[in-house]
Amino acid sequence: MRTIKWQPSEIDEAADWLKKGEVVAFPTETVYGLGADATNESAVQKIYAAKGRPRDNPLIIHISSLSQMKEFVTEIPEKAELVMSHFWPGPCTIVLKKKGPLAQSVTNGLDTVGIRMPDHPVALSLIEKAGVPLAAPSANSSGKPSPTTAQHVINDLNGKISGVIDGGPTGVGLESTVLDLTDPKRPTILRPGGVSYEELTEVLGRVYIDGHLEDATQAPKSPGMKYRHYSPDKPVYILPVNGEQAAAIIEGLKNEGHQIGLLVSDQSLKFLRSKDTVVFSLGDKSKPSEAASRLYDGLRVLDQSEVTVILAEPYDSSGIGRAYMNRLEKAAEWLGQSL
Repeated sequence: MRTIKWQPSEIDEAADWLKKGEVVAFPTETVYGLGADATNESAVQKIYAAKGRPRDNPLIIHISSLSQMKEFVTEIPEKAELVMSHFWPGPCTIVLKKKGPLAQSVTNGLDTVGIRMPDHPVALSLIEKAGVPLAAPSANSSGKPSPTTAQHVINDLNGKISGVIDGGPTGVGLESTVLDLTDPKRPTILRPGGVSYEELTEVLGRVYIDGHLEDATQAPKSPGMKYRHYSPDKPVYILPVNGEQAAAIIEGLKNEGHQIGLLVSDQSLKFLRSKDTVVFSLGDKSKPSEAASRLYDGLRVLDQSEVTVILAEPYDSSGIGRAYMNRLEKAAEWLGQSL
């Protein structure tokens, strides 16, 4: 199979492939998604095959209109209406009780489904032209850093999917927040993302956080809950917050013969950089949104370099920093645990 790279002006051709039951990658405001007709079982199966995705890891449905949503959920509670009015289109997925003609592989036995309306003109246009909601996880090999450019998609899935629409780099750079509203009295974040805990509490009042499974055999309600994610091939470790400790660890690893890759803020680069390290800047430390948008790209760039170990800087777990740390801690270990 030859994977085609389309420009946004060629979106009609991409939509035609979706109508034929094929899979197409497309940009959203979060990361690139790998889309297929959410009502077509054989099409959805191709997503799992292309990614090598575990079959019990559910898919999020992407829609372009509220009328599409009403086809696939039993009801839209008041708190869901509030979230939609404040954060849609946008990086927030709502989990509700499902109904309707969804392909079985979208939820694989769950009685719930996650739905969101992306805030990207290419994504919305593609869904509208395809005429169906799209089941769409991130367009990467399962477990690897999510793609924030069309080239990332090609690097992972070339020859495995029909094509990708090149909409340029994504904005948020991390996946959507997943909010479980199946119990409206207990709105629960299953995965932090582009809409922060703080933003949700302003709208909903009390919001819970629960991204863990009590039973390892249990099927997760949301992607990102069960399996190791976002990891490059090179080992990744999280640096201590203390700069002097971080510098001492880096020097020790160099003395052991490691080639160091640094994924840190501009401020930290000033005292951690040296001539024999490979660096990727996360931007201004006071702007965690920059770190969020650069994390996956940085992991991929350093993974493709000559480094033997990647060392990443932690951020404060508030706002978008919570999502940044969630992804980093799934890709890495804190220094001292394994070195």
